[in-house]
Amino acid sequence: MANISIVVDGKPQSVDSESKPTQIFADNPEIVVCKVNGDLKDLWTDLKDGDVVEGISIESPEGLAVLRHSTAHVLAQAVQEVFADTKLGIGPPITDGFYYDFDPQRPFNPDDLEKLESTMRKIVKAGQRFKRRVTTEKDALAELAHEPYKCELIGLKSSNADDESSVEVGAGELTIYDNLGRDGQPVWSDLCRGPHLPSTKHIPAFKLMRTAAAYWRGSEKNPMLQRIYGTAWPSQEKLDGYLHLLE
Repeated sequence: MANISIVVDGKPQSVDSESKPTQIFADNPEIVVCKVNGDLKDLWTDLKDGDVVEGISIESPEGLAVLRHSTAHVLAQAVQEVFADTKLGIGPPITDGFYYDFDPQRPFNPDDLEKLESTMRKIVKAGQRFKRRVTTEKDALAELAHEPYKCELIGLKSSNADDESSVEVGAGELTIYDNLGRDGQPVWSDLCRGPHLPSTKHIPAFKLMRTAAAYWRGSEKNPMLQRIYGTAWPSQEKLDGYLHLLE
């Protein structure tokens, strides 16, 4: 099989043409995402001859944002497992954490957060792979016909979005992320630009913090949704430290 020449963290390397960044950084578990020619990418990204690859640590600002956005996806998956009829809004990373907006059958309560955390821990333990899938607007609208808020975002596909909806869609390719089970089959999917962690097992520590009411896309003209706030950190120690500061 042919080799390609790439630059990894400033050093030239010759690697198998089928190699992915997840293999190149296999000996450094701190690397959870990378830049390829300056663009932030998943570690499952295909590489080509001449690519310049930079490993991004989970401790870095960009790594933390990807960790938190990936944890928001796990929250959304857990919500739809526990409350099957819930519709999805958006789930961006924010300072020190993340949130995700939902349209549930009833408002969430503190007991619900405990159930959701438990379900999230099971998803994390399962080590589900985040897999990026390019789609078309037509196919995405058909696949997500049961998700009215996602369909609205598809119609807004623009890099000039004036709110956090830019984490879902952009001016480039339209993509959906599938969470893959151990058999390699999708168990849950969400409209998203990414990038994401290699798998859910790369989420070291998280906690759901509180719920709040929030207008869809921040406008009082839109429906009132339920927002769940959470936080995620590179270690349990750092999560504990953050929670201690809040006391």
